[in-house]
Amino acid sequence: MQIGPYSLSNNVVLAPMAGVTDQPFRELCKELGAGLVVSEMLSSNPKVWQSQKSRKRMEYGGNEGVRVVQIAGSEPELLARAAQFNVANGAQIIDINMGCPAKKVNKKLAGSALLQFPELVESIIKAVVNAVSVPVTLKFRTGWDTGNKNAVQIAKIAQDNGIQSLALHGRTRACLYRGEVEYDTIKAVKQAVTLPVLANGDITSAQKAKQVLDYTQADGVMVGRAAQGNPWIFREIEHYLLTGKKRPAPTLQEVQATLSRHVCNVHQFYGEFMGVRIARKHVGWYLAEHDPCRSFRKTFNALESVEMQLEALEAYFGRLADEKPTGCSPAA
Repeated sequence: MQIGPYSLSNNVVLAPMAGVTDQPFRELCKELGAGLVVSEMLSSNPKVWQSQKSRKRMEYGGNEGVRVVQIAGSEPELLARAAQFNVANGAQIIDINMGCPAKKVNKKLAGSALLQFPELVESIIKAVVNAVSVPVTLKFRTGWDTGNKNAVQIAKIAQDNGIQSLALHGRTRACLYRGEVEYDTIKAVKQAVTLPVLANGDITSAQKAKQVLDYTQADGVMVGRAAQGNPWIFREIEHYLLTGKKRPAPTLQEVQATLSRHVCNVHQFYGEFMGVRIARKHVGWYLAEHDPCRSFRKTFNALESVEMQLEALEAYFGRLADEKPTGCSPAA
């Protein structure tokens, strides 16, 4: 898959997710097979660019491959300035967020709220594309609600005004993450434009990725929530698309090693105070399958240092390896 001058190693992409796709997670997903990884969205409001939260979102470790920064906002001029600012800081691709369904984003007429106003969409795209020399991409949804679906119209506007690839989440803003994904709409968008199109929404397994690609004829898939706690999904999808065969799931030992390294990297990136807290949600995602009763996670979430967290994980996996599955955490 090609985006501007960049040829991706494969067509399996990590979706931008606020509070999730930070530098440690992006580097891990790239290492485990993602062809491209995208940053958390950055506000176009210059007043927040120097906040600690924004500075952390802007950090790039160098092991992510092509650097893609997603920007969000509603004013063409501010989005253009945000694009220039991020390119000056090393962004190689700028992605415009028109897909986020969060209320606090939509209240500011950003994210998927923009889909209600195609003329504003066009103004934003023109402003950003003309402001930078790097490729500009667009992530969006099928429409504002089920009565107002305009993905094909938005895709044509994007193509006519210089966007170089599209990522379409197959639900409306009103649907949030509920209900069936509209793969028919993704298929219609792919037929309507010549741009590369990424299919996004409920790509939960290698087999599902293949089914969606075959049906929609999209150029690739974008994986979001299914990668939380399962960064191996990228290599599994890549392997299945290449060979038609399932790749074995990671062993318990690999899960432990990867999770422990991820926790260490989170602590190193954020420092102990924030690192402890951010590690908790990642551990919860990793262990959702192994700890359905949440017994271990309740204990883990009370720990206040990286040493205690790593010791608890080592003891937990030791018990998990020794005991037969019971449906509840052996740490209970």
